[in-house]
Amino acid sequence: MEMAKEQEFEWAEAQEIEISVDDLVAAAKQQLQFLAAVDRNRWLYEGPTLQRAIYRYNACWLPLLAKHSESHISKGCLVVPLDCEWIWHCHRLNPVQYKSDCEELYGKNLDNSYVVSSIQGTCRKETEEIWNRLYPEEPYELDLAKISSEDFSAELSGLEKFTKYDLVSAVKRQSPFFYQVSRSHFNNDVFLEEAVARYKGFLHLIKKNRERSIKRFCVPTYDIDLIWHTHQLHPDSYCKDMNKTLGKVLEHDDMDQDRTKGKKLDTGFSGTTKQWEETFGSRYPKAGAMYRGTAPSPLTTIPFSSDIVSKEVVSSKECQKIIHILDLKIAEVFVEIVAVKNLPEDHKGDLFVFFSKSQPDIFFNAKQKLTILSKSGMKQVASFQCEAAGELLFELVSHSTSKIPMTGASKTMGTASLSLQNFISPISKLAVEQWFDLVPRSGNVSSKPISLRIAVSFTIPTLAPHLLRMVRSRPLSKGSCFFPLPGRIQPAKSWTRVIDETQSEVISLQMRDPKKEKGGDNCTLKKQVIGVTESGETITLAEMVETGWSVMDCCWSLKKKSSKEGHLFELLGNRMVCIYHVLASLQSPLSYLSGPCWNFRYILI
Repeated sequence: MEMAKEQEFEWAEAQEIEISVDDLVAAAKQQLQFLAAVDRNRWLYEGPTLQRAIYRYNACWLPLLAKHSESHISKGCLVVPLDCEWIWHCHRLNPVQYKSDCEELYGKNLDNSYVVSSIQGTCRKETEEIWNRLYPEEPYELDLAKISSEDFSAELSGLEKFTKYDLVSAVKRQSPFFYQVSRSHFNNDVFLEEAVARYKGFLHLIKKNRERSIKRFCVPTYDIDLIWHTHQLHPDSYCKDMNKTLGKVLEHDDMDQDRTKGKKLDTGFSGTTKQWEETFGSRYPKAGAMYRGTAPSPLTTIPFSSDIVSKEVVSSKECQKIIHILDLKIAEVFVEIVAVKNLPEDHKGDLFVFFSKSQPDIFFNAKQKLTILSKSGMKQVASFQCEAAGELLFELVSHSTSKIPMTGASKTMGTASLSLQNFISPISKLAVEQWFDLVPRSGNVSSKPISLRIAVSFTIPTLAPHLLRMVRSRPLSKGSCFFPLPGRIQPAKSWTRVIDETQSEVISLQMRDPKKEKGGDNCTLKKQVIGVTESGETITLAEMVETGWSVMDCCWSLKKKSSKEGHLFELLGNRMVCIYHVLASLQSPLSYLSGPCWNFRYILI
């Protein structure tokens, strides 16, 4: 009891840390919008476009910002061009280096006050006029057409003032960050408000370590890191707040990327987790805030213009009605069994907990096993996705070993349940940790029932991606292709069934023979893909247009690409669609359509 009070006091003290940024939640949302805009312009991640952006940042933006900080050369706010804003973003995420560079080059730390992001839709006319007056040879907007493979580093070194900080490496380190925070729950107010509170807790741990002269590499979860980045993007506020809280400007060390067990990042995270849970008595790992693996490689990083014929596009909902796919809401869930109490005095054997769902679904339909932290001393966290409904069931099992090898007895000591609905709908809190009294199998509850302390965290329920599988009635040869390329074997006159996660047929497809289409005095041959729905309705889903396929009344266009770009197709339109071979890992999209069976995973956007 005394320990719990002390932990509550520590958390309350952490929440007293002052952050002078007006609204961190709103600022974090704006940062996410900006990162999404940069990710849509991926040529800013590397190559000559990045080099040019760095040159423009040093030659144009920083001097303009310095002038504005001195005399407010604009009546309103400056609007920073997207390419310069991206370099400025990465520079500020090393706050100590940024402050040092600004003071060395311009005599002061250049803040973001009176500067508006390129994505905010604010009128940029005045800023553009000022820019054109100061830099007549350099357009306000980055001209992609004029960028070649020339080396801009020579131009940069010829400038009177430029930062020596390696901005190319800084961009390389920051480029993967958006993938980690790009899921929809990062835009949720409840999630972000909890992230702000956790960020203050993170700073509190660092403060305690400094006071006790403990050298520990504290590693944030991604919800905390998003708020930390947001704070750093306000240089004056960050420096003032850190000096007040820690007595110095806190560095943001993003140099370590190696997540191998035993390396600095791994041991730092383990140490941070241990300190957090001992200090605050709550769980540090959190659903939706952990590393989600390496980002998938994009089809292309070079700018392109779409050549899709302009038509009235059928809305996503209408397209969905054609094939009648059921929308399911899913949540990511983290479960940890923290402790057990009130065990019988004569209890012997190893303890562990099985958990499952009362209503198994296609995402989570099997029992999982966890050890109990207080008994095993080994931390285990289960992470899974499931439909945002039903109950989680927990079963405490005792296993007694026998002297005879491979034998022993298991006994269920009691069960408990937790309703997902109570926490997820409506959203009030995204984590719960409490004692659950177990109901014994016999139904007789003792005066002191066995209890499990269970920690569960959730993400905001979102629409699940649909996994559709194409299965042909007869296997195709290795070289065949549903949307054929020159030189590929054409499929036989048989139907291809599209089935969903439950193995139910969504639609049947067939490649139709080229047919003549009359247009005035000309006749053209049209290859088509037709589909037959469950109701028996026949629909034309795709037709060959020049060198590519127009799909679903031009909602999508499947374009053939040259092999030198590393892939054979580019899918353009109003949905995100990934195509996989059924035998391959679902993490690795293939670049061509061949083989007997295909998985299509898509998310409506």
